[in-house]
Parts: sequence; structure tokens; C-alpha cells
Amino acid sequence: MALSHAILATLLERPCSGYDLMKQFEGSVGFFWRATHQQIYRELSKMEAQGWLATETIQQEGRPNKKVYSIAEAGKQHLQEWIAQPGEVSSSRDEILVKLFAGFLVPPQTMLAQLNHHLVEHRARLTTYRQIEQQHFLEPEKLSQEEGFRYQTLKFGIRYETEWIAWCEDVISGIGKVKDS
Repeated sequence: MALSHAILATLLERPCSGYDLMKQFEGSVGFFWRATHQQIYRELSKMEAQGWLATETIQQEGRPNKKVYSIAEAGKQHLQEWIAQPGEVSSSRDEILVKLFAGFLVPPQTMLAQLNHHLVEHRARLTTYRQIEQQHFLEPEKLSQEEGFRYQTLKFGIRYETEWIAWCEDVISGIGKVKDS
């Protein structure tokens, strides 16, 4: 998946300036696809040149003009074609797994601190996802098709964080039971 696909998916919600897109991105697609401001602005320029985005320039007094991006028909078609292509199963590239793999090199307390840090972070994300679920998806049977697809994405995030929490707790428990060589 390319950043352009994440941007196009985000712009399906509503037209945005680059700044507004970044904010919207952080609250939706950004939970599972990270990008910096620079990456997003650079990609917006490329996508506009490819005809995937339409732009409207809004005159602003005392500030630079604001450019508002929306998904063009060519961008929507590109996104549809990409969705229809078989996707690759991505491998897990998580730093904590490499640290744990070589964790025998450090005192157990060092790995426990790392794992506890991850446990706190994953619990915080799960709390955020549960809050989103409570705010926007209280009655799943009444969701529109668009909302239903977004809810399925959120449900994955909830399961993902739940599994990470269970895994961290299991490893933390297991580290105390491992015998020194």
C-alpha cells in the first residue's frame, strides 16, 4: 500500500486542506498508517499532478492562500482498482519483537520495563478505540454501508490491541519463570 491510497481513502470523507487532511488522517487512517506532514504534502503534489485530486484555492486575508483537496474521479477510479487487486500479507516489523528475541543479553528487568511500556501504550490505544466505538458506533445494525466498513476497521483495531495486551501480559508473566543459563 502506498501513502497515496491512505490519502485518497481519507479524502473520501470530505475535502480538506493539507493541514486539515493531516488532522483527519491522524484520527482515522493514521491509526494504522503513519505519515509525517512533509510526506503528506509531497504526496499531495504528486497526486494532483497525476490528476487524482481536484483543488480549490481559497483566498485568505493576511495569510497565504489555502489549497483544499478533494478526490477527483480519476483518484476514485485508481482507489477502486487498487482495492480490487489482491493485497499482500504484511509481515510484522515491530521493534519490541527483535528486542525480545535478543532479550537474554540484558537483565530481565530491562525487558520487563520495555514490555510494561508497550502494555501501557496498547491499553491507551484500546481505550481510544473503545471511546470512538462508543461515540460513533453504538448501534452497529443502523450504520450506513460506509459507516459499516469503517466500523469493521475499528473492530480490527480493538482486536489487535486486545491481543497485544494479552501477549504482553503473557510474556511479562513468562519472563519471571525463565531460568538463567
